[in-house]
Amino acid sequence: MVNYKELVEFIVKHLVTQPEVVGIDSNEEEGGSKILIRVAHEDVGRVIGKRGATINAIRLLAKAAAVKAGERVDVDIVED
Repeated sequence: MVNYKELVEFIVKHLVTQPEVVGIDSNEEEGGSKILIRVAHEDVGRVIGKRGATINAIRLLAKAAAVKAGERVDVDIVED
């Protein structure tokens, strides 16, 4: 099984201004994995991007890795 958590964490930590605050949670579900991204309040916009372009690109990369492994992965950002 591919470690999607590490993939998403690597990408997100290089996007934000406060990488030490980044938290990535991974939940295994029946249909695949669910990755939850937590970042500093100031960095939420950086991770989402204009019209959601950045978060959609992160989702696309994770899903591409999952398809190759025959799995499913969902990526969401948690806004506290």
